[in-house]
Amino acid sequence: MRHATASGRPASGAGRLPRAAPAVVLAALALAGCSLAAPPDAGGAGQPGTAGSVPPVTDPAVTAAPDDALAPFYAQRVQWGPCDDVRPPEGLELTRQECGTLEVPLDYDEPDGDTIGLALARLPASGERAGSLVLNPGGPGGSGVDYALQAELVTTDRLRAAYDVVGFDPRGVARSAPVDCVDDGTYDAFVAADPSPDDPRELDALEALAGELATGCGDDPVAPHVDSVSVARDMDVLRAALGETELDYLGKSYGTVIGALYVELFPDRVGRVVLDGAVDLTPRAPDDFTRALEQAGGFEVALEAFVADCLQQDDCPLAGTTEEGVGQVRALLASLDTAPLPAEGDDREVNQGLGLAGLISPLYNYDLWPGLRLALGLAYTGDGSVLLRLNDFFRERQPDGSYRSNAGEAIYAVNCLDRGGDPVRRGSVGPDDLDRLSRELTEAAPTFGPQLAYGALPCLDWEHTAVPWPEVDGQGAPPVVVVGTTRDPATPMVWAERLADQLDTGVLVRFDGDGHTAYGRAGSGCVDELLDAFWLEGEVPADGTTCEAAY
Repeated sequence: MRHATASGRPASGAGRLPRAAPAVVLAALALAGCSLAAPPDAGGAGQPGTAGSVPPVTDPAVTAAPDDALAPFYAQRVQWGPCDDVRPPEGLELTRQECGTLEVPLDYDEPDGDTIGLALARLPASGERAGSLVLNPGGPGGSGVDYALQAELVTTDRLRAAYDVVGFDPRGVARSAPVDCVDDGTYDAFVAADPSPDDPRELDALEALAGELATGCGDDPVAPHVDSVSVARDMDVLRAALGETELDYLGKSYGTVIGALYVELFPDRVGRVVLDGAVDLTPRAPDDFTRALEQAGGFEVALEAFVADCLQQDDCPLAGTTEEGVGQVRALLASLDTAPLPAEGDDREVNQGLGLAGLISPLYNYDLWPGLRLALGLAYTGDGSVLLRLNDFFRERQPDGSYRSNAGEAIYAVNCLDRGGDPVRRGSVGPDDLDRLSRELTEAAPTFGPQLAYGALPCLDWEHTAVPWPEVDGQGAPPVVVVGTTRDPATPMVWAERLADQLDTGVLVRFDGDGHTAYGRAGSGCVDELLDAFWLEGEVPADGTTCEAAY
């Protein structure tokens, strides 16, 4: 996929059209990012190089490596400087933000081999500094660099006064040796393909496009090494390079995966860790579609909440009861399968594939619900232009047809490499299994189910050896706060409940609200106060605490 360069147009800022990245089980929705800007070179981050350029530091409480061969990496200290080569998100003026690079092994089994550079950004503490807070916005494919650059929009004043807010682009993402699997035209065709094939011809077409994506990622030299376990190991190198004895962390959505893996791999290095919008890490067989069914149900719950709210607004294009309003949305989505809508000023028609993303995108954030009301109102008049704009926003597509980031490729590269349990591969899962999933999803989630079943097709022919997640319990770690939102479309509340139970020291906080993730979202003041007190004073919330949204 072709990506914007440093001089290209950046992505929308999270403070303007905020969204948290989906932890996608149903990879047809595979778009990540709170605010994915263009991926220019960031002071050395890029394709594999050779080891040996890391400057040493000597504090053993910080730099002790799990293996002697990794000692040079753990001896790094980040050299912060201006973000001259980093294009900030649109509308964001860089003031005190700084950027840097971290060198890590491409393959932790061969630490003397090739290395890659990970792009970093931080906003230094504005008051008396307590340490560094590392954050990840999700994905897989979300840019932690962009998230940190926007720290003033996604964290509280109180938190920023005490913490350097630090973000990194995980390996294979954005500016950190980004995977590059297909060109823009191929990716355009893939996301616009019929997501609910009704006959063998349509299924063959979708399988062919999925195969192109899998083949392209098979040729990428970084793609075999973008597994989440390696990312968690990168985070410990980052902790040492920041000069911290423990990792304080905020992970959202997919960021909870790498956060939970870190807790499992480095329990004695865990500081104050928050996992917000938690992903279910329970090991499952490849033909166990529990997570897919639960996530589809989450989107259904979120849609019902949107419709109920819409019916109270003067500009709502829906009518009747909530059930009737959902039926009207369902009918529109189904109609796009055979009658795509034109979009003013664009050659593309809004078919079911594009309309699905346009419908789902605003469900991630309560602040975007007015935009969805507008999009639906125009769609009912035969104009799909706003639905298409929402799709493009979700997928980081620019007006010239290029993409601002590689998020659409990175999410497959990661998800197909390291799904929990056994890998999803042809032989363990096939089209017949996906047909069964389609029937089950349609019954469980009539609006979205028919379109979501075939999202894992690229994984069936993935060429790289899967890297399984270890069983996670975090034994020996201090308390870890797990946050779930009751009407979260992408990471259902039950996933947070499971992860909190799975962790020996997990503490659950419920946010009774809408949208994806809780901290820093609309109406989340109660959650913000609880988590700030945890990070800043070490006050652990009572397990099972519930915060009500204050819209």
